[in-house]
Amino acid sequence: MESYSVLYSSSHRTGLLSGFQRLRSERKMCDVVLEAGGVFFPCHRALLASSSEYFWALFGDTTTERFAGSISLVALTPEGLDAILDFLYSGWLSVSPSTLPVILEAGRYLQVETAVSICERFMTDGLSVKNCCCYANLAEHHALSGALEAANQTIAMEVGTLLQESRDDLLELNLQSLMAVLDADEIPGVKEVELIKLALDWLDENGPLPLLKSNLLLSHLRFGLVSPSDLTNFSHRAMATPLIRSQLTRALEYHRMGSAQPVTQSRQSMLRASPNRVLLVGGGSSVSWPDLQLLAFDYKRMRFSSLNSSLPLRLRSHCVCSVGGFLFVIGGEEVKEGYEDGRKCFTVASSNQVWRYDPRFDCWEQVEAMLERRVHFTCCVAEDVIYAIGGRHTRPGTNTHTSVASVEFYDMSTGAWRRGAAMPRPLYGHASAVLDKTIYVSGGRPGNQACIHGSNPPNNQDENRESSREVLSWDPKGRVWEKRAPMSIARFSHRLATVHSYIYALLGMYEPFCDIERYDSRSDHWTRLRPLLIGSFSYGMVSMTSGNLLVFGGRRWRDGQEEIVKSVLEYDTKKDHWREICQLPRPLTGTECTLLPLPD
Repeated sequence: MESYSVLYSSSHRTGLLSGFQRLRSERKMCDVVLEAGGVFFPCHRALLASSSEYFWALFGDTTTERFAGSISLVALTPEGLDAILDFLYSGWLSVSPSTLPVILEAGRYLQVETAVSICERFMTDGLSVKNCCCYANLAEHHALSGALEAANQTIAMEVGTLLQESRDDLLELNLQSLMAVLDADEIPGVKEVELIKLALDWLDENGPLPLLKSNLLLSHLRFGLVSPSDLTNFSHRAMATPLIRSQLTRALEYHRMGSAQPVTQSRQSMLRASPNRVLLVGGGSSVSWPDLQLLAFDYKRMRFSSLNSSLPLRLRSHCVCSVGGFLFVIGGEEVKEGYEDGRKCFTVASSNQVWRYDPRFDCWEQVEAMLERRVHFTCCVAEDVIYAIGGRHTRPGTNTHTSVASVEFYDMSTGAWRRGAAMPRPLYGHASAVLDKTIYVSGGRPGNQACIHGSNPPNNQDENRESSREVLSWDPKGRVWEKRAPMSIARFSHRLATVHSYIYALLGMYEPFCDIERYDSRSDHWTRLRPLLIGSFSYGMVSMTSGNLLVFGGRRWRDGQEEIVKSVLEYDTKKDHWREICQLPRPLTGTECTLLPLPD
C-alpha cells in the first residue's frame, strides 16, 4: 500500500471565515435575512447552522423556517445580534461593559457557547467594586457559575464600600448572590448589625418573599456577633418567624454563657475574618518596660497594624493562646512604674491573673485566676483546654524565687482552674507543644536555682549546663509524665512548634543560639536541621496553617553588645530554609504570639 501524508493548513480556516465575511459585506450569495428591532442582517444559512445549535435546529429538515427567506428574532436587540454575527463570521467578539448584557443575551439565545464563555471571562477579569453587583445579576440570570462565584466573592470583600457608596446596587442584588455574601466567612470592615439591616432592607425592596426563602436568607446571618441590646431592637416582621426567633434566642443564650463561650462556638458566633492574622501580645522595645499596645500581622499583605484595644497591664514572661476565637493572656510578671526615695523605678510582681479578649466586641474581661502565680512557664491548648505548666514565682516582698512542678488546666465549662498531673520536678524556662492530643515539654531549668531577670544572659558558661535536654510527654487523660528521647542540646527559653506530625525545637537563650531540631514521635528520635545563621532569643513565634514558622524580633549579641531586632523571619519546614520576609514597625523583644481571627 502506497504511503501518504496528512498535512494541515492553519491559514485555511482563517481564509474560509474571511471569505464568508467578504461575501456578507458584499451581500453576495446570502440566502437568509435575520431581523431584530427593525434592522436587517443578510447571512448565509450554512454558516449559521454550522456555528449555532439554535440555527442548526431552526434550519432542520422538518421546520417551516428551513426555506424562509427572512426570520425575525424579536427577543434580541440589533446590537446584540450584530456582535454575535460578527463573531460567527470573524472569530472576534467586540464587547464592552455597556454592550455586555445584550451580547450575552444574544449569545445565550442563539446558543453560541463560545461567545458566552468569552463574555464570562470578560466579566471575571474585569470585576470591580463598581460593577460586581451588576455582573452578579447578569451571571445569575444566564447561569454562569464561574462568573457568579467570582462576583459574589468580590461583593463580600467590598460590602463595606458598597454600603457607603452604592447601597442601591446591593438592594438590587439577586437572592442567590445576597445569600452567598451573607454566608461568606470573611467580610472586611462590616459589623454584623449592618448586614442584618441590609438583609431587612433588601426584603422590603424585593419582598414579600415566601416564608421559606425569607427564613433561608436570614439564617445566613450571624446573630451571635450582635450585642444583646441590638438583638432586641429588631422588630421587622421577617424576624418574627419561629426559626429566626429561635436563632435570636440561641444568640442571647450564647452571650450569657460567660466563660463557656470559647468552647460553645458555632457558625452563628464565629467572626467573619481571616483566621491567619498573627497577634503579637506584650513585650516591647525595652526589656524593663513592656508595651501595652497589641500588634496584628497580616501575612498576605505583609503588613502590621495596631489594635484599638490595648493590654490591661504591662507584662513580660507571660503566655498567650487562643481558643474559639478568644485570646487568653495568662500569668507573667506585671511591671508597674513607681517611686523609691523620690526616684522613678519599676516594680515587678509575679501574676496569676488571666485576661480574655473578645475581638467581636473589642473588649477585655478578667476571668478566674490561676491557682498559682507563674513566670517563665509554658502553656498550651489540647482539645480546647488550656494547660499552664511549671514556671516559677517570686514571693511577695522578697527576692526569693520558687520553681514549681505543678500543672493546672482551665475548665471553661465551669470557669475554674483545676490541678493536673504534676511534672517529676520543678521546671522553668521550658517549652511545650501538643501532638496527637499529647503534651510534650522540653528543656528549661530544673530546681529552685537563681533565675536570670532583666536582659543579660550570664557570662558564666556553667549556667548553660544547668539547662536541660530532657523531654517529657503527658496524655491529659492519664496521670503520669513519661520520658522521651532527649534533645541533642540543652535549651532554655526556647520554643516548640508542632508542624505536620513533627515537633520542632527552635533556638534558645544560651549558646548555641541558632540550632534547630525536629522530633518524630513514632521513632522517638530528634534530627538536627539547618541552623539559623544569626540566632536570637526572647522572640515571638507562631506556627502558620501552611506549616511555616514565623519568628518576630527578639534579642541577639553583636560585638559584645545586646541589641533588640526588628526582623521577621520565616522558616519553611518542608525545605528546611530560613528567610527574612519583612521588618517590625519597631524593635521588639519578649512578645508572645498566636493566631486569632481579627476584624479589619
